Amino acid sequence: MTVRPAVLLLLPVLAVGGCATVKPTAADQLPAARVLSVVELRAAAVESADLGGGYTVTLMSPGQAAAPQHGERQLADVAACQPVLDAIGPADPNAQPQAETDLSTVRAGDSPGALYTALLGYPVGRAAVLQSTLDQVLAQCADFTSGAASQPQGARTRHQLERADTPTPGGADGATAFTLTSGPQTGGPALSQRAAVVRVGTALAVFSTVGTAKEPAAVPDSAVVLAQTRKLRAAQG
Repeated sequence: MTVRPAVLLLLPVLAVGGCATVKPTAADQLPAARVLSVVELRAAAVESADLGGGYTVTLMSPGQAAAPQHGERQLADVAACQPVLDAIGPADPNAQPQAETDLSTVRAGDSPGALYTALLGYPVGRAAVLQSTLDQVLAQCADFTSGAASQPQGARTRHQLERADTPTPGGADGATAFTLTSGPQTGGPALSQRAAVVRVGTALAVFSTVGTAKEPAAVPDSAVVLAQTRKLRAAQG
C-alpha cells in the first residue's frame, strides 16, 4: 500500500458517507475570522526568520509531500474509518479546501527529520465541522484493516489509530493530535505517522511527522506549531 504523510488527513473527510454529519454550533458560525485567499494563506505561512537560528522552511506546491499514488483505492473494513485511508492513499478529489499552502520545516541536527505542515482555508464554520468529524473518527477507529477489492484477504493492511495528548497553542480555537501505525496484517515493517490538527478561525494547520514502528514519528515541534498558529491568527484578525 502506498502511504503518504498524514498532513492531508482532513481534505476528504466531508465527502465520505461513512461519517455522521456534525452541525456547527452558533459560535462556530459567527464571522469572527476572515476566510483567507490563497495569497493570504501563503503570506501567513511561517518562515525561517520566524523561528530563529537552525530552522529551514521550504514552501511546497500542494501535495508535493505526498508519495506517488499507485494501485487501487484501499477500502476499510469499518466504514467510519474510510477518511483515514482516503488521507494516506488515493483520495476523494471532491472535497478540497478553498485555499492551501504546504511547507516543510527542518531543524539543524534534528534526527527525526522534516515536519510537514498543511495550511488549509475553508468557508466560515467548515473548519470546526472537520475537526468534530476527526474526533468521531478517532473514537471509532482504534484498530481496523484495509485492502483493495482485487487483493486476497491475506494481503490486507492493519492500521492502529490512537488519540494523542496535545495542548491547544495560544491563539488557536482547538487542537487534536493522533498517531497512526500501518503495516502488513501478518507482520513486517510498519510506518508510523503523527499529526496535530490546530484550528485557527476559518483555517486548519495540520502538522505531520513520519517514522517507523521501531522509531516512532516525533511529536511536532512546539515552536513551529506556536509560531504558525500566531501567524494564522494575525492574518484573520
